Amino acid sequence: QVQLVESGGGSVQAGGSLRLSCAASVYIENCMGWFRQAPGKEREGVAAIDNYGTTTYVNSVKGRFTISQDNAKKMLYLQMNSLKPEDTAMYYCAAALSFVVTTDALAYAYWGQGTQVTVSS
Repeated sequence: QVQLVESGGGSVQAGGSLRLSCAASVYIENCMGWFRQAPGKEREGVAAIDNYGTTTYVNSVKGRFTISQDNAKKMLYLQMNSLKPEDTAMYYCAAALSFVVTTDALAYAYWGQGTQVTVSS
């Protein structure tokens, strides 16, 4: 059974950085991604990466966030720089059912519990 555990969230001021980590219980060949959900808003796909390192990002984080993975350690990361108050949300790690890199939440079957990111102005 796939289990995902996120860590690294916290509170920072605008312009600051955070690095989120996601530990998987098993090696995952399929696409993995980061999602976020702010209070009163729909879940949003932030970034995704396939097993070949191909990545995709939502426009609002391009140039600021970087998704990466360490397959040997079964880890997924999200480096977040130049954080803005609008980045405040619960961030979730997820594993998809296929190899195709996508931030469509419907493609994902396994989810972590989330880690809170709060950015103050």
